[in-house]
Amino acid sequence: MLLAASLVVTSCKDDFLEEKKDYNGVNEQVFKDPTLAKAYVDYVYGLFLPANNAQSFIISQAATANGVYNSLFTQTTEELAGETDWNKEWAQISYLNSHANQYFGQRMTDGIANNTWTRLKQINLFLAEIDKYGIDEATRNQLKGQMYFWRAWQYFELWRLYGGVPLVLTPQNPISGESDANSVPRSSSSATLEQICADLDLATQLLPGKWASTTDWGRITSGAAAALKGRALLTWASPLFNRNDDVTRWERAYNANAAAKKLLEDNSFGLYKTGNLANAEAWGNMWFQEVNNPEAVIVFGFNNGAIGGTTTKNNGWEQAIRPRDLLGSGSVSPTREMVDAFPMKDGKKKEDLTSTYVYSMNKFYKDRDPRFYKTFVYNGATWAHGANATYRHWTYVWKKTASATSYNGTTETLGANSSGIYLCKASSPTASTGNNGNFNQSGTDFMELRFAEVVLNLAESAIGAGKLDEGLTLIESIRQRAGVENKDGHYGLTAAVGNRNKLFAAALDERKVEFAYEGKRFWDLRRWMLFDDTYGTVSRLGFSPLNGTRRTGYTISVKKLDGTDYVGNADPLIKPATGNAPLADRSTTPIDELYDKYFKVSIKDDLDKTNPANWKFTWYKEYYFFGLHQNILTGSPYLEQTQGWNSLNGAGTFDPLK
Repeated sequence: MLLAASLVVTSCKDDFLEEKKDYNGVNEQVFKDPTLAKAYVDYVYGLFLPANNAQSFIISQAATANGVYNSLFTQTTEELAGETDWNKEWAQISYLNSHANQYFGQRMTDGIANNTWTRLKQINLFLAEIDKYGIDEATRNQLKGQMYFWRAWQYFELWRLYGGVPLVLTPQNPISGESDANSVPRSSSSATLEQICADLDLATQLLPGKWASTTDWGRITSGAAAALKGRALLTWASPLFNRNDDVTRWERAYNANAAAKKLLEDNSFGLYKTGNLANAEAWGNMWFQEVNNPEAVIVFGFNNGAIGGTTTKNNGWEQAIRPRDLLGSGSVSPTREMVDAFPMKDGKKKEDLTSTYVYSMNKFYKDRDPRFYKTFVYNGATWAHGANATYRHWTYVWKKTASATSYNGTTETLGANSSGIYLCKASSPTASTGNNGNFNQSGTDFMELRFAEVVLNLAESAIGAGKLDEGLTLIESIRQRAGVENKDGHYGLTAAVGNRNKLFAAALDERKVEFAYEGKRFWDLRRWMLFDDTYGTVSRLGFSPLNGTRRTGYTISVKKLDGTDYVGNADPLIKPATGNAPLADRSTTPIDELYDKYFKVSIKDDLDKTNPANWKFTWYKEYYFFGLHQNILTGSPYLEQTQGWNSLNGAGTFDPLK
């Protein structure tokens, strides 16, 4: 779509672009010509999409003022290590510090920038003008429906960070001098939510359930709008906003998500399956069907055009996760904490003594949920690519000399990632290394909202509304599709049957596994206030808080049969051209035998900062609703600061719970 839009814009030369630059007038031609109007809408799509070569699965716009995608929120979870503004210690919580999230926006100028309020400006301008001219009603309705969706999307992103925000629904002129007209105060959180829902209702009414032409694949549908409404109302029902557990909010969320699920199913959306199979292969392959993928409710498209070409919008995910020995960047390092979150293949938690399978730290990969093997690549696992369908990745270490104080021999001669385990989620087994030999030409699409999320949104809403059996059945359907064994009649969830809090916990655990490294975990932790136990939700659900922890990885070292470290210059598990391997030949020895006899698995504790040595994940309760940064308050002093935060005029007065 973006390619089509760019070609249209180019063919129209300067007129369309000049309209973009002119805040004092409207180019009427844009709203008279269906082709130009469609190009305008496509331009707005582009404002919300990741950039070329973005690491799409772990990035978000909602952490920066200028809309640049980054992984900061993913690093503010168990999924990735690293220090961010929201997991480190501060002397005080203040609007002067960068932990006052700046996504709220920048002041508009007379130039074009891709940030919160210029996006809303372009949307509002379109909605204000499109009905004034001669485009036919059917075309106008489809274009307006998409714009109502994106306005709701932008306000939803703001709302879940700050609570209520200014509702600007008409195009403002930032250089008109009409400061009073432009000084829109923060609306309440409830009013902001209702505006989001109103826009999504309009989008649902105006948009098709499925676009007729495959060339429109990826455009927002009525089902996508309904699904976003379900996500918003689930957030409103969650403890972040719903401190008193108002069941009517859960019921409203249930109704919205049930309607979204039905609307999507009526238009051929559903859980991705390979034929009639429900297994790990079906789950793992969902990323590689692009057009008419039933799982893809909201999808961001990429292509694999030649690097440097004018049509290029490659997905940088493949290059980011592939190991350096294959000339990938090896820059994404999943944590041991996320590996531990995956249950055993009968659906029981790894520490559950009633599980059919016994967990072993030294063979952490053994008998796990089938999604484990489509999410992680552990030492010795197969990781196919276009040039080698049987490629196995090895990431073990040993000591080259007896005097060595650390493991200085390694299988990864070009450098290892940080955690000793790799991500393979959405990694294509036919991925080409490309012209430059580094997987930099990947067209894998990113599903921002999958049908599985609609199912789990409905499950959680059902549990909240007291429909416990329905909620459990919906969670089970996700596990059944993934190929989890059903040995207890409930896919490992028997202990949660009939217990509302345990079912809530099961729904959140399922989301943690199903959507691992898809940019969802931060929002789930936040809407349930699970970073710490300030509000009692951690203990209520039987979880452990993230606050005060360190994210860790794995060191897999080579040992001899007597358990002592192997010492030697050569790789101990490779058979040389002549003679035998020092210990065993990894190409012929079964993987379980290698782990039993020759691998020692230990915890790697240097993913998070080691200076200071006692660095711990530090979350402050004020982050559950962010304050407005000084840059915002200086430019817009009429805005109320969020309660719990200071401001130019003292303590914040805006209550985000109203």
